[in-house]
Amino acid sequence: MLDLGLTGKVAIITGGSDGLGRAAAEKLAAEGALVAICARRKEHLAQVADEIRHATGGQVLAHVADVSRAADCARLVEAVVARWGGVDILFNNAGTSAAAAFDTVDDAAWQADWDLKVMGAVRMSRLVIPHMKKRGGGCIVNITTVGGKAPLPRALPTTVTRAAGLNLTKSLANEYAADNIRVNTICIGLVRSAQITRRAKGDIETHYAELGKRVPLGRVAHAEELADLFAFLVSQRASYITGTAINFDGGSGMTL
Repeated sequence: MLDLGLTGKVAIITGGSDGLGRAAAEKLAAEGALVAICARRKEHLAQVADEIRHATGGQVLAHVADVSRAADCARLVEAVVARWGGVDILFNNAGTSAAAAFDTVDDAAWQADWDLKVMGAVRMSRLVIPHMKKRGGGCIVNITTVGGKAPLPRALPTTVTRAAGLNLTKSLANEYAADNIRVNTICIGLVRSAQITRRAKGDIETHYAELGKRVPLGRVAHAEELADLFAFLVSQRASYITGTAINFDGGSGMTL
């Protein structure tokens, strides 16, 4: 068994009640990390936390928060530090798909996407970095998309805000490398998610099979596969990896 050295590490996962966030939380809890998950729906979040505890035997803190709001971000970090004394890992995962033609995206939609995906990551990173410094280092992983590198038509505002996430990743990695704080981003393509499932018409497996035809590897990824990559990136096994954007897209992205 590959020991990732995550036992006792304190992790915050935003958007942790579904999809990628939930899978990442379950993976880290199974590896012995102390995991805080946040989302906006209180009852659903509490249920997911209970399910992860039952599945892994791990410690999970459920905290209701909307990361597009500065006060919610502050309360989340305060709650985690009060319970476990610090923060070692941050997964900036909160976000929704927002892809439309340029002339259909109004100012409110632009601002909402910016506040959620960019400022959410900015605020959470700014809050946890001082705690990571006190502990001698830490890891931040930002979720972005392959569209942030090479945007397709009618994919706004997401491709712009994800491009900002790529820049933020590299900027933080360069600035805080001397503090042993590593910052990377995972650029996702098609991954099974609650959002896709809700939008599907008809049989869900048939829907995913059709989507998989767009991917060179011929299928849509499972969230658990991304969770494995995330766990590796925040582990001691990846201690020389920072400032990197990894495509998790089955080969569908147009850039390296």
